Amino acid sequence: MTEKIRLRPIGVIHSPFRSAHGAPIQSAAAMDIMGSLEIYEAYAGGLKDLEGFSHIILLYYFHLAGKMRLRLRPFLDEVERGVFATRAPTRPNSIGISVVRLVSRDDSILTIRGVDMLDGTPLLDIKPYVPRFDVHPGGRIGWLTGRLAGLEGSRADGRFT
Repeated sequence: MTEKIRLRPIGVIHSPFRSAHGAPIQSAAAMDIMGSLEIYEAYAGGLKDLEGFSHIILLYYFHLAGKMRLRLRPFLDEVERGVFATRAPTRPNSIGISVVRLVSRDDSILTIRGVDMLDGTPLLDIKPYVPRFDVHPGGRIGWLTGRLAGLEGSRADGRFT
């Protein structure tokens, strides 16, 4: 067994969503929803040059997720799936990922658009979004094929809390 891994939040995510029920299920379904990232002072120096990127990738901790499940019925489907074939929050390590638009930076506060996280979510890391690195034309999307038409209006129903 490997040694324990300890992660420290680098900041906190602020959003209009206080509970999972009714929150967008993906950042692509939240394109006009604004929020902010409050980066802790100890990590603010790492923001240098970030404002040159239009989008950023956020890694965060699903702090309000329910009990871990290896099989579950995900949003956009009625069939039980393995958790690693979904983006559900009830994962072994409860780590989430979202690509958001970086609107502005004011010292250690980042204003973002495309917020699908809950208010108070611990932010673990930020990475710049680089289309040449992060887009894979022709990539397959498995069981999600044909199920993304209604994504923009999709909201969480509380099934993972």
